[in-house]
Amino acid sequence: MKLALFLVRRVVAAVLSLVALSALVFAATDLLPGDATDTLAGAQASQGDRDQLRAQLGLDRNALDRFTSWLSQAATGDLGTGLVGGRPVVAVLGERLPNSLVLTALAFLLAVPLAIAGGLLAGMRAQRRSDRVISGGALVLAGLPEFLTVVALTAALSTWLGLLPEVSLAPVGGRPWDSPQVLVLPALSLTLVGVATATRLVRSAVVDVVDAPYVESARLAGVSGGRLAVRHVLPNALGPAVQAVAVMFGGLTGGAVVVEAIFNYPGVGYELQQAVANRDVPMVQGLSLALCATALLALLVGDVVAALLDPRRRGWTTAVPAHRSRSARCWPSASPCSRCSGRC
Repeated sequence: MKLALFLVRRVVAAVLSLVALSALVFAATDLLPGDATDTLAGAQASQGDRDQLRAQLGLDRNALDRFTSWLSQAATGDLGTGLVGGRPVVAVLGERLPNSLVLTALAFLLAVPLAIAGGLLAGMRAQRRSDRVISGGALVLAGLPEFLTVVALTAALSTWLGLLPEVSLAPVGGRPWDSPQVLVLPALSLTLVGVATATRLVRSAVVDVVDAPYVESARLAGVSGGRLAVRHVLPNALGPAVQAVAVMFGGLTGGAVVVEAIFNYPGVGYELQQAVANRDVPMVQGLSLALCATALLALLVGDVVAALLDPRRRGWTTAVPAHRSRSARCWPSASPCSRCSGRC
């Protein structure tokens, strides 16, 4: 029952967040100078022609009316139709979303083991040289604008070494994975963006676990090194680590917009950049809403999985497990351990 209530609360919070984000996206696009008539009417059109075109497109209505109309359509699955080109947003998503998912999934698969390994090593050796190197590097990467990371990788691997193409154009009539080399630079760029944040979050979780009494008991029993990290620290830091990975996936979703635009990668981010340039408000709103929904879904899944891995955090059980590990005889608790009759 508590699990169901927790899920309902998280879903409601995600839906409310999505509505709030949609309002922010609408407000941001509405404040952009100019509109789609600048592209559709052409530079030689008169002001009267522009006003007539605005009325035909419904751009002369007040902002609240346009927002409520768009939101009610989006609730039914209709994300609208682009003003430039007349393409339905759903059709654009169906064409471009697979490309973005492949790129994001590839970066995710590369970033997860790096973030967990780096965060585990830094957390186990907190305040030592390896921790300072890993944490400092992650902090620098997290502080760099994404386009600088992309430019640095492109300059090193493409311009200077000539190993990879500078742009990520898909083959004519094909998909990016038909030419895997076009995926390397965008995937590496996204990987660095994601690892920076996730490593620091995993490190914080590991530091908290390392200070726990059962880890100290394991040390006193002679467990150390990789065995201590893998068998005693990592399993108990898994819940926060999952949340860190979910946050990283949300960051990858947003970072893909910048990376795809720079590399001309044919994904949702590239289409979004083109829509912003053309002041195609319905297309910008629909694609942004889809990206926000993807990031919120990742956070929701991560929160639920983390809670399932550590149910005591949500109050689903009040029992404290005895003999969690062989080295930690029993967990500290208010009641004596049933296995050793309170002798530990």
